[in-house]
Parts: sequence; structure tokens; C-alpha cells
Amino acid sequence: MESIYSQIVAAKAINQKLLALLIDPDKVAMDQVSVLIQKINTSPATHILVGGSSFDGDYLEDLIAKLKSEIELPILLFPGNPSQISPNADAILFLMLLSGRNPEFLIEHQINAVPILNKTNLEVISTGYLLIESGKETAVERVSKTKPLDRNNPEYVLQTAQAGEYLGNKLIYLEAGSGAKFPVPTDMITLVSQNIKIPVLVGGGIRSKNEIEAAFSAGADMVVIGTAFENDSNFFD
Repeated sequence: MESIYSQIVAAKAINQKLLALLIDPDKVAMDQVSVLIQKINTSPATHILVGGSSFDGDYLEDLIAKLKSEIELPILLFPGNPSQISPNADAILFLMLLSGRNPEFLIEHQINAVPILNKTNLEVISTGYLLIESGKETAVERVSKTKPLDRNNPEYVLQTAQAGEYLGNKLIYLEAGSGAKFPVPTDMITLVSQNIKIPVLVGGGIRSKNEIEAAFSAGADMVVIGTAFENDSNFFD
């Protein structure tokens, strides 16, 4: 069976744009999941990401099992820490916070995750995660205790992304952060996407279909929508 990563790479090769819906367990109660699933199944989403910066609840596995039972899309974990790993998902974005210098998010969480991952069949996808300044402090900045990269210095962002590619990351994720005031600048997306070979994911601060299309046009291979879909489940109607 073809891996999820191979499918993402294949889509990039033919310029097929992908759309992921980010489900933050902190913001979804189990009694609301059925309604959420109906909205997901009528959306143009191609992938589901599940995770958040600070979730420490005890119903993650139940949530993912429910999603998997009624949604045919691939479900990828987007964990803030190792406690957010569930064997019920299909894959995990194994994140390195390349934009920060906090060793806990560069390597410590990853080391602690290994014994958990070794007990699962999750597809592990190494992902370089770059937090971009977005006009306000986001949950990622607060929890990771790291400063985002300057949105007015795309060359340094590219340098960081290329370092991630050289380190062996399979994806680069340009993230403005949950509830960001501004999305990742389109010129930054273009610069990065044109100068690395691996797929580029873009998320944070995207609030409209036009902004999704702008990110795609700039070179994003996958756009991730979280807050906008949470706040308006009719977003794609």
C-alpha cells in the first residue's frame, strides 16, 4: 500500500493541491464530533490533522477512532508533545521546531516519543516546523517559549527551511500559528517552495477561500485550516 508521504509527493509532482483540516482536541467535545464529521465529509479536505499545542485530555484515542470510523481521509497526528500520540491515527508529523532554539522542541520531545511510536504502526513523517511571526503571540510561541521568525526576512526563513531539508526532513511546515493575525506572507511561501524539493505545508491565519487560493498560487503544496473551520463549520459552503 502506498504511504501517505508518497501520496503527498506524488500530488506535488502533478501540482495537485492538498487541503488539511486541523482538529484541535482542546476545542472539540466528544458530543460534538458527529456534527463535525458531517461538515468534514462535505468539505474539499484531503487530509485530517489532529493535535494542538497544549492538549492533555484523555479522550484523544476515542476522538480519532470516531473520526476514522466515519471519515475515509488519512488522519495524521500533529502533536504538541508525546502525550498526543495515538495508535488509532494513520501517520504522525514528527515535528522539529526549527525556528526555535528550545532543545525540548528540537529533540527532547522526539526522543521521549520513540518508545511510544515503537508500539504503534504509525507512519512517521519527519517535518521541519517553522513558526512565522504573525502579529500576535500564538499558542505555539507561548507553549514552546520560542520566538517566531521575522515575517519580513524571507531569506532567513528559506535558509532555515533548507537546513531542515539538508537534515532529512521530508516536509517543511510554514506556520503562522493558531488564530494568527496575519497568514504566512505569499512571497515567503514562493521563495521557500521554489528553492526546496520537498513538499511545503502552510497554515495559520488563513480565514477565507481566497487566502487558501493565494497560498496555493504562491506555491504551497498543502494548506492547513484550523481556526477558520472551527469558528465556521459552514466555511466551505
